Amino acid sequence: MALSSLGLFAIMIIVTMDVVMRYVFNQPLEWAYDVISVYLMVSVFFFALSNTLHEHGHVSIDVILKYMPGWLRHGGEATGYAIATFSFSLVTLQAIDRMSESYRLEEMLASAYDWATWPAYLPVVLGTALLTGRSLYRTVGHIWSAFSNRPMVELPPLPDVND
Repeated sequence: MALSSLGLFAIMIIVTMDVVMRYVFNQPLEWAYDVISVYLMVSVFFFALSNTLHEHGHVSIDVILKYMPGWLRHGGEATGYAIATFSFSLVTLQAIDRMSESYRLEEMLASAYDWATWPAYLPVVLGTALLTGRSLYRTVGHIWSAFSNRPMVELPPLPDVND
């Protein structure tokens, strides 16, 4: 989250500088759009994925959770996390492949400046790898919890019926 927050802070600083330079000095920062859209926005999103999972911030279906026994909830969570682990491991491998290819081919952005494209894939690789690792941890923890009848990892909080 620190890297995500740092990326968001950098976006705010660059946008502010660009506005001041554009409207006060009539000298906009030509590189601002490329840096923000290609590098920083990707960083903000992908570096926040794993922590959002940790905080149970992703979309979930929780209509029947309060009626399910703990072992069944853990089993359902394990199934979902196993699918997520598999899916995001594929995304991570694809991102590594794409970043390697971009580096090997020395790909550059088509803009006023020669910006290498491979660094834009690094937050994707790191963010999805962290998400995959956390999903794997949760998969194993929920399987263990379902069979041992002891919570090894926490379940998502039950919905507040007053909302």
